[in-house]
Amino acid sequence: MEKPLTGHIKAEGIPLNIREYEVAGGYTGVQTVLKKMQPMDVINLIKDAGLLGRGGAGFPTGLKWSFVPTGSDVPRPVYLLCNADEMEPGSFKDRFLLEGNPHQLIAGMICAAYAIQAEKAYIFLRWAYKKAETILRKAIAEAYAEGYLGKNILGSDFSLDIYVHTSAGRYICGEETALINSLEGKRAIPRAKPPFPTTSGLFGKPTVINNVETLCWISHIIENGADWFKNLGLNGEGGTKLYGVSGRVKKPGIYELPMGTVMREILEKHAGGMTDGYNLRAVIPGGASTEFVMEKQLDVKMDFVSLKAVGSRMGTATMTVLDDKTCPVAFLHNIERFFAQESCGWCTPCREGLPRVEKMLLAIEEGNGKEEYLESLKFHTTYCGPGNTFCAHAPGAMEPLQSGLEYFHDDFMRHINEKHCPWRSND
Repeated sequence: MEKPLTGHIKAEGIPLNIREYEVAGGYTGVQTVLKKMQPMDVINLIKDAGLLGRGGAGFPTGLKWSFVPTGSDVPRPVYLLCNADEMEPGSFKDRFLLEGNPHQLIAGMICAAYAIQAEKAYIFLRWAYKKAETILRKAIAEAYAEGYLGKNILGSDFSLDIYVHTSAGRYICGEETALINSLEGKRAIPRAKPPFPTTSGLFGKPTVINNVETLCWISHIIENGADWFKNLGLNGEGGTKLYGVSGRVKKPGIYELPMGTVMREILEKHAGGMTDGYNLRAVIPGGASTEFVMEKQLDVKMDFVSLKAVGSRMGTATMTVLDDKTCPVAFLHNIERFFAQESCGWCTPCREGLPRVEKMLLAIEEGNGKEEYLESLKFHTTYCGPGNTFCAHAPGAMEPLQSGLEYFHDDFMRHINEKHCPWRSND
């Protein structure tokens, strides 16, 4: 089984230096791009490969790049931004890539920047990723020293500078326009669209924002071709995917597997199944802002299309397992408390609605809830849902709640009728 993204990452956790990466074939994609391809050739290749963004939305990467204006009258500079904020609860795949093989990201960013003719690039890094920051800065310095960054890269007419920007730490920066505002030194709140970042982004200039995992793919596709990428997947979406698993499983971690691998296989074969003494009850498949998938639905394929059929989303493909000895109401309260704290406060449904949801869940968990709270919570899943808020923060927060109200109704009622948490009484 091919593992292009993780195959060269060392088990002992020491990152590849530039020499080791070159020996593994690294930077050959950069040489191919700069010496043999035009920018539009790169864009068309990524389009043909069908690379879908790995940050959660699954938007076609090549199509996004094609929206950047071209020609002599394009406002300069053009920017490439790498979203390495990774604040989605349960997600840790990008950190694994950053700490294990930083040159893979740098090579992908060079190729991507060439495609959109960007002169400057930023890695917008989560504040807590201190180890990743140290590794990235060292790798970038190595790339400059070897002529892969800076002026006239490898003797070409193309120049690129990459900077690391450590964020102040807000979940909302995962939304691309909030990320741009934060990078400009402004309050991290989403912008109205249009204009879209590809035409008016960072400092009003054309800007492309891609996820770490997405950018790590670019050089590999250039080296091996679109058909190679397509054939790695099991369902036509192409490539492998970094699937994360956390919770009470025997082997939590990151697994690079073909796109479309069945969830049950990931959990039982690769993650080793449940820890002894625990049974699986449900899974949040793509970070905290996705709906529950129940045990009877585990034979679903983990891809962008298939999970929609069971009412959820792949998101970041980092699964959090809910076991039978963890209270689902407390589980949901913990999620909604995070989203309430991380609201940027820009729009009323999110600013007022999420704290109200958190307080009702806390009351139910502590045995002070009322049955009418369930109707109020259900109302909030619509009030804070799609079409009623400025961005996707509150709708994302409502996804686990709306499915939790359906799947765990009896658990909610036990809390309300017995006036305590049944799980706490068993501790």
